[in-house]
Amino acid sequence: MERWSSWQHPKVSQLVAMAPRDALSPLPGPLQPPPGSCPICPILSPPSCTPGLPCAKHGAFPPHTRGGGRAGGGGRCPHPGYPPRSPRPRSCAMAIGEELRSGCFWQGVLAEASATLIFVGVVLGASAAPGPLAPALAGGLAAGALACTLGAPQANPALTLALLCTRKLGALRGAAGLLAQCAGAVLASAAARLVLPDDASLITRVSAAGTARQALAWETFATFQLALVAFAAADRAAPQGGLALGSAVAAGALAAGPFSGGSMNPARSLGPAIVTGVWDDHWVYWLGPVLGAVLAGLSYEFIFAPGASREKLGACLACRDVALVETTSPSPSSPSARGPPAPPAERGQGTA
Repeated sequence: MERWSSWQHPKVSQLVAMAPRDALSPLPGPLQPPPGSCPICPILSPPSCTPGLPCAKHGAFPPHTRGGGRAGGGGRCPHPGYPPRSPRPRSCAMAIGEELRSGCFWQGVLAEASATLIFVGVVLGASAAPGPLAPALAGGLAAGALACTLGAPQANPALTLALLCTRKLGALRGAAGLLAQCAGAVLASAAARLVLPDDASLITRVSAAGTARQALAWETFATFQLALVAFAAADRAAPQGGLALGSAVAAGALAAGPFSGGSMNPARSLGPAIVTGVWDDHWVYWLGPVLGAVLAGLSYEFIFAPGASREKLGACLACRDVALVETTSPSPSSPSARGPPAPPAERGQGTA
């Protein structure tokens, strides 16, 4: 009992009397309290819970906390002078596991696959008609309808990569979305090849009168205007967002159609290339749309968005957390200083 006499503890005699005799010896192995933590709590609590912190076995808090059970404790150690022991931090593997077990995650993946399948199927079916007008109108109408019904999925790998570059989408959700989009496009292309009489109308090709560089420039420009509309429509939550997205898809397809076929969507070109085995100038339909979408996303986030600022751009380039910059007071040159910030665009950026 001499080693307890130096503790200036209000209820030390009661706690010592409650503890078993063998518990007064130093704790072995993992039960040894870390420096700065209360040495009484590990003795009186079972090894399955962290003293002074919420415990699934004993309810809200372990029974040895002040007041006991769910009514007391307040989440802190009842012994004055000793801080509570910190909970174990979550690892990256634990976070990924929780994400994969989430129903919302798989619902989003299924929405991306379904939206891409519908969009690519509609465009490929309309491509059987002569001229670029039918595919452009079909793609615009399908994009507007999907944006209003399925919660604005991207259905476009270029838009998904733009969201990743602007840090509006997590890496796991982005990778799963890309795989779902490509799978949906391949399924739509395989079904279209079975029912359409000619395979040539499925493939996006560089115009015979033009070059691959011209097609690349038009794909980049058409996807730039589409992604800019998608970012703005999602950020401002406009009720006519579906109409804006559909109009952008139709306008881009009509403008780039005579030169490159007006794809603006790598999945739309990937699906037919896989099922037909024709890969002529396929790199144009990945580099152009991805480059245009990423440029549009960065331009909107750091130039045109209501919360754009030089500090936000510097944080993104330095790979720092942009949310910390958004919560700080904006500079006088920032557009956010002249008006309230728009709601964050954490959801999808529209269908294309």
